[in-house]
Amino acid sequence: MKPQRIHWLQHAEHEDSGCIEPWLRGRGHHVTHTRLHAGEALPPASDFDWLIVMGGPMNIYEYERYPWLKEEKKLINDAVVKNIRILGICLGSQLLADVLGGKVSRNKYSEIGWFNVELTDEDRNSELSVTGQKFLAFHWHGDTYALPKGAKCLAKSEACAQQAFSHGGRRLGLQFHLEVTPAMAREWLRVDPPRPERYVQTPAEILADEPRFADNNRQMIRILERMETL
Repeated sequence: MKPQRIHWLQHAEHEDSGCIEPWLRGRGHHVTHTRLHAGEALPPASDFDWLIVMGGPMNIYEYERYPWLKEEKKLINDAVVKNIRILGICLGSQLLADVLGGKVSRNKYSEIGWFNVELTDEDRNSELSVTGQKFLAFHWHGDTYALPKGAKCLAKSEACAQQAFSHGGRRLGLQFHLEVTPAMAREWLRVDPPRPERYVQTPAEILADEPRFADNNRQMIRILERMETL
């Protein structure tokens, strides 16, 4: 496959791309990224063939604390207009939904830890169909989004009705974190230890079965393989 120019957006020092960038580089793609939290400037959409928007601890509407969110949304919108391939993960999926017209708001429950995700009937041939009808995924989010016009809801969980969506054939949003490695999870728990709730697990529960992360990483790679061909 011809190497692609892939750019990813980082929102916090402790939230990188996990298993994604090493796999992309191993495939021969040219990978760059912007550390928005460090004040780095965004490139124009013409500089890349594929945009990956990662997660972060902020909300998409916290413009006063994170003024770069507005410029980031402009870049995502430019990528949509140019029909560039886009993958949004957690905060990234919410930013993508917002740009496409889907309102982002607090979910009834925060969802942190290992919870099942079930695919919908809309998912028969999407990038997410490679995961299987039901699978255990790692979550870390408190917000959700309304499904944008023209998008398809691909997955749901007990705590959150909107877990994944596709739009226009080249845009995919995932609320959950298939990219996270055990080292990343430990760092997240160190930086922002969660308080257990109905759908929020303890650090011990989250780290009790580390092979789960490898299973999620394999699912992430299968999705990336599908997205390469779009």
